Amino acid sequence: MKNNYYLILLLLTAFTVTAQNKGGITGQVLDETGTPVIGANVVIQSISIGAVTDENGTYKLDDLSYNTYTITVSYLGYKSIKKSVEIATPQTTLNFNLKEPSFQLDGLVVTAQKREQLNKDVPIAITSYGSDFINNQGTFEYDTFSDYVPGLQIQIQSVNNPGIVVRGITSDSGDSRVEPRVSVFQDGVSISKSRGSVVELFDIERVEVLKGPQGTLFGRGAQIGAMHIIQNKAKNETSASLKTGIGNYNQFLVNGYVNTPLVKDKLFARVAAIYNRRDGYIENLSGGDLNGKETLALRGSLKYMISDNTTFDFIANWQQDTPPGTSFKSGTFAPLGGDLSPNSFADLERGKELGLDRTVYGFTGILKSALNDNWDITSTTAYRKFNSDEAFDADGTAAPVLFFREVAEGEQFSQEVRFNFDNDDKLSGFFGANFFYENGSQAVPFEVNEQSYLALLVATDALVINGVPTLFPNIPNDPGSFGPLAGAPLLPFNKEESINYGENYSGDIFADASYDVTEKLTLTLGLRATLENSNAGLEVINADNPGLLGNFLGAFPNNLFTPTNGRISASETFTSAVGRFAVNYDLSDAVTVFGNVARGRRPNVINVSATEVNVLSDETVWSYELGLKSLMLDNKLQFDINGYYYDYSNFQTTIARLDETDGLVILPNDSGSATALGFEAAMQYQFAKSSSFFANYGYIDASFDDEDSDGNPQQLAGNTFRLTPEHSFSAGFNINPTLSEKVAVFLRPTYTYKSKVFFEETNLPNISQDGYGLLNIRTGITIQDRYEISLYATNVLDEEFIIDAGNTGGAFGIPTFIAGPPAFYGLQLSVKF
Repeated sequence: MKNNYYLILLLLTAFTVTAQNKGGITGQVLDETGTPVIGANVVIQSISIGAVTDENGTYKLDDLSYNTYTITVSYLGYKSIKKSVEIATPQTTLNFNLKEPSFQLDGLVVTAQKREQLNKDVPIAITSYGSDFINNQGTFEYDTFSDYVPGLQIQIQSVNNPGIVVRGITSDSGDSRVEPRVSVFQDGVSISKSRGSVVELFDIERVEVLKGPQGTLFGRGAQIGAMHIIQNKAKNETSASLKTGIGNYNQFLVNGYVNTPLVKDKLFARVAAIYNRRDGYIENLSGGDLNGKETLALRGSLKYMISDNTTFDFIANWQQDTPPGTSFKSGTFAPLGGDLSPNSFADLERGKELGLDRTVYGFTGILKSALNDNWDITSTTAYRKFNSDEAFDADGTAAPVLFFREVAEGEQFSQEVRFNFDNDDKLSGFFGANFFYENGSQAVPFEVNEQSYLALLVATDALVINGVPTLFPNIPNDPGSFGPLAGAPLLPFNKEESINYGENYSGDIFADASYDVTEKLTLTLGLRATLENSNAGLEVINADNPGLLGNFLGAFPNNLFTPTNGRISASETFTSAVGRFAVNYDLSDAVTVFGNVARGRRPNVINVSATEVNVLSDETVWSYELGLKSLMLDNKLQFDINGYYYDYSNFQTTIARLDETDGLVILPNDSGSATALGFEAAMQYQFAKSSSFFANYGYIDASFDDEDSDGNPQQLAGNTFRLTPEHSFSAGFNINPTLSEKVAVFLRPTYTYKSKVFFEETNLPNISQDGYGLLNIRTGITIQDRYEISLYATNVLDEEFIIDAGNTGGAFGIPTFIAGPPAFYGLQLSVKF
């Protein structure tokens, strides 16, 4: 018994000695102003132990054997610190002060994987530009922004009709039944529907463009890429800015924001606005001008600090666009006293009646709460609505023959709940669920003078002679050709209308996780499963007065749209799954290589025509990509390079045609198989505090295969995708020499180039644009880093080019052409408060 007491005493003594050889470290991480840094990583890499600082900037590391360790402290946007510390007592205190680097690149931090990361550490091809780059380039529109992103092309006929192209894949259909291929998100909320997707880039924190299938991260519609617009939100600060400017074509701009706390350290507000207008650069002989701009946009946001761990952001956006009409100028018939050049004056009927009236508004609520050091939850609730009415002359002449309107409406509601986790720097990711509802319609009223319509149908070459429309007052008095209607008088005005409807419900569950196999190797796996109910409809509103020509076109009592005799509807339910697998490997602290395999999907389309209903298979793509990313010279130099291969099945295209039975048909069709092979490179270098250089290049070979998946020859075999240049590049400087402590000047030249593009998958040589380059320059002076006076010029060399061709007129054999913008120049003044 006595020996047992000695044994117990010996074990207690050994335990006490062992415990006394264990210690811990506590401390605080502050920035240069003494403010606690929340969320900084404090790591002892040699033993894989770490902690994250709390709301007071404090950290704690326990259970450390007496020894000497190297501790690394890091936080995005600050220089990392390494310190050696000897643990020889039960408790050691060690504080850190992080310093911001003297200068670094803008837009390094991205949230593509639903958490803040350096772009270099994300196994996806991403181009990210922050507010400094966007403001320096004076970029407010998508199409201008796309010039600086390899693999991205954006064409805007009007803000109601954009074409967004990622690596050859176009997303531009306004049909309410068709899901876009490219997702556009605004603060985590889809705004992808074509007619409501264009918003002004003002008071922006960052824009991220992700290439390749992104269904796991951005939903079922992100078949081949996503663009995410992150807006500035209310902050705990008092600040403001104002910019105003004037330019040629009566351009006027005013843009600014105000941010202020409403309740100290609890409730903050921010209001931002922009008004941007410019007359059209194409004169219209029938009245007014074409290809102009007028946009008013407002944004209000509130941030409420519910607790130290919970915040709520509310954002309201409203935008109205009222530009003049689009110059769909005929390439067949010249205006009176003019020529066929798309860049010279036009003569489109209805004059000032042409144009757009579009309103887009939405509300978003984002609730974030940190449950503990490893888990947080985000709930995003959003409602959005748009309506637009655009009048356009589809024949591009003074003839009263093809006058259309497009009246589009849409509303959506979405709710997402996402759990994010980060477990001891080994496992991180998210999972959650999403509900999405949308309801929309696209009405196409058609107004026609039958006297001119007959000229288009039977004597196309004589539609317009010397700028004057040809009118046939009667059907030719030829009973052998026209039967009992021979000689009947034609109507000077007739109106009919086709309306498509789309209503969709979808529910998603998703998960995406990254695991650090070693300090250098990370594996990522993501999956999204979707259940969706799609409802499609078509209704033709017949002409009030029967169209006589419809008797010969199979559209009676209409002239163009085959009657439906009420609404035709169809409904289908689909299930689907998309996903990705990615590998990230750190070759060094500065260089990372990545590879990924992903499956993307475009949802099924329910085709409804006046004579049939059929369902297209969902369009799918398998993507394979390899790349390298680097970030070096203390975050001053970034270089990315990647190559990819895409394999498409059930590729869908939209072709307009004039059918003898169905009249004008504009429906998506299944064109079979296609492949794409590409290469991209991009670099940014911040060589001084306010001076930088960027350059990027993209190559793509995207075309339809010779045979479809069943081995049948394809109609579009070998043709390249529309709006897809084989080569594109851009480069630019931002040079800011200082004249004194308070005064600096700047010079910001950029040059962009695109090789030849076809505007339709048919690849007709005359429906294309040869390669061209654009030079832009912005220069000025800054005073006390507060005031700025700038001069700008875009398309300095006044290059003539077109942004689209073919269009609706092409379906009638008279293609139209839209001129690109000429040289714009102006003066802008700005001040920060």
